[in-house]
Amino acid sequence: MRSGIHPVSRPVVFRDRAADTAFLTTSTARSVRTIEWSDGNTYPLIDVEISSASHPFYTGNTRVVDTAGRVERFERRYGRQS
Repeated sequence: MRSGIHPVSRPVVFRDRAADTAFLTTSTARSVRTIEWSDGNTYPLIDVEISSASHPFYTGNTRVVDTAGRVERFERRYGRQS
C-alpha cells in the first residue's frame, strides 16, 4: 500500500439524537465538536439522526413519525385496515 493516501482512523463518538444514545467506535469522519466519554477521554462527536438504536429495522419496534398530520390524512383518505 502507498503511504499517506489513506485517512486516519481514530475513535469517534456517534450520538443518536432520536434514541438519546451514543456509540464509541473508530471512524475517519472529522468533527470540531467533542464530548467527554465515560472513560475520561475526550473524543470527537458526530450527531446522527438515526442509528441502530432508533431504526425500526434493528430494534423490531415500529414508530410512527408524523409530520403535519400525514398519517391522519392517509387514514382518512384510505381508511384504517385492521
